[in-house]
Amino acid sequence: MEVKNTIKDLKASVALARQNGSRIGLVPTMGALHQGHLSLVKRACSECDFVVVSIFVNPTQFNNAEDLKTYPRTLEEDLRLLSENANVDVVFAPSVEEIYPQPDTRQFELGKLAEVMEGRYRPGHFNGVAQIVSKLFMFVEPDKAFFGEKDFQQLAIIRQLVKNLNFSIEIVGCPIVRYMDGLAVSSRNTLLTEEQRAIAPIIQATLRRSVEEMQYKMKPSEVVDWVTNTLNKIQPLQMEYYSIVDGITLQPVNSWEESDYVVGCITCYCGKVRLIDNITYKKSI
Repeated sequence: MEVKNTIKDLKASVALARQNGSRIGLVPTMGALHQGHLSLVKRACSECDFVVVSIFVNPTQFNNAEDLKTYPRTLEEDLRLLSENANVDVVFAPSVEEIYPQPDTRQFELGKLAEVMEGRYRPGHFNGVAQIVSKLFMFVEPDKAFFGEKDFQQLAIIRQLVKNLNFSIEIVGCPIVRYMDGLAVSSRNTLLTEEQRAIAPIIQATLRRSVEEMQYKMKPSEVVDWVTNTLNKIQPLQMEYYSIVDGITLQPVNSWEESDYVVGCITCYCGKVRLIDNITYKKSI
């Protein structure tokens, strides 16, 4: 496993692999790697001949300076995890100056996909995601790129970005990895106190209950209210939003019959830690 810090060195390694006929896979990450990331990397290794994992905390997708400051950075441990658990060929770990020698002023037309949910509460976030992902796609030119389904809206937007920019890249969505108690594995979980960590799984448990007990007995809007009210009664949980949407357009649905693919997307604070998750109500496509 090679570690590259410059775009020039990264491109040279990828070019050599491509000359040898390798199918190139890319797994973009912001580091603080965990089993969720490793599942993406292992999937990439199983489907590609040459795999690049990027580790870069991208400043342009943070609209909260404190969030950027406190985001965990564990490069040494990340490299150890990758070397011991996956057959990665190159880790790309650049500096901010390497990626952004000049401010990136590009504005991407992401449409209604970026206006709802995270787009509403984190203005500019998805434009920042598009900036770094498009750069990585240009540097690596992968055949496949692998992203987790936990960030459901981000995955939909990246698929749209690929279409808009005419990239010949297959975007592979990978299932959420969860702990035994149901909490989605996330880098931000390390910021939870012991007490908060014990409470956080209630978020997914409530979503599951909404599927098992509430679906089809109530309108989607009523399920949204029930989930919101249920979680807001539990300290230290505080809902930011819960939306039940079409899984392709990400627009809210008014009835279960309105779409063949219905997903509930949630962001809920546990103390000061912002947790994201989702659940599928209906998928027949």
